[in-house]
Amino acid sequence: MDNNEIKDLSNYRLEQSKENLEEAIALLNINKFKGASNRAYYAIFHAIKAILAIEETDFKKHSSVIAYFNKNYINTDIFPKELGKKVSTARFFREKSDYVDFYIVTKEECEEQIKTAKELINLVEKYLNKKIK
Repeated sequence: MDNNEIKDLSNYRLEQSKENLEEAIALLNINKFKGASNRAYYAIFHAIKAILAIEETDFKKHSSVIAYFNKNYINTDIFPKELGKKVSTARFFREKSDYVDFYIVTKEECEEQIKTAKELINLVEKYLNKKIK
């Protein structure tokens, strides 16, 4: 890929992240916590994938994407350490609400995931603005 294609892919993924966040907020507002949890997680996931795009790195498994992000961005202090824990927590709640029968994510848990998504998107956007010029 050339630099313009890399930039376009990264921007596309970041926009997808923001759209997922909007969906999470809308679902939270109508008390659809399972859907809100899912969309908040995907907002986080696509924000991370926006970073991976500029490295021309990708993985098939969500766990690999998050592990790579933690290793190369959290553990190196590019992003705050506590953010790594928040990302893992969001993934945990999304998986529980999607795959465990009768598990109901709470409103407070959704609100926390949405807060994490907002924080991450903001930090990723700043990071990408420095990296992609």
